[in-house]
Amino acid sequence: MSLAASKQEIVDFMQAAFPRSRFSIVEAGHKAATIRHAVTPDDLRPGDTVSGPTMMALADTALYVAIHATLGITPHAVTSSLNINFLRRPSATQALVAVCKLLRVGRSLVVGEVSICSDGDAEPVAHVVGTYAIPPSR
Repeated sequence: MSLAASKQEIVDFMQAAFPRSRFSIVEAGHKAATIRHAVTPDDLRPGDTVSGPTMMALADTALYVAIHATLGITPHAVTSSLNINFLRRPSATQALVAVCKLLRVGRSLVVGEVSICSDGDAEPVAHVVGTYAIPPSR
């Protein structure tokens, strides 16, 4: 497997690969990542709450960043499953923060969990478990 990527290497890769992304990487380290997403009116659904797809994308991105921080830049890693439990309504005016911890890093699969909170609030608004498929080394 490759060497772990630094936070700056991951930021550079993500900006090149996803130039319209509005997520920022707070921390990226071995088997972990924390990312932040500033909530805008585009993220809200009727009822003035953050949409599920916004939170799913945040969790998926946190997993992807943690994989890069652990295995090195792995652009062909793909989500194979993502299960999200919405626990309570997030703030429509605060950023969302996703904290990811990789639970298992294997040769072909990586399993991780993500806790999503409204910025400044320790109580999670969603809990996510995801699996990524890692392509074989060439």
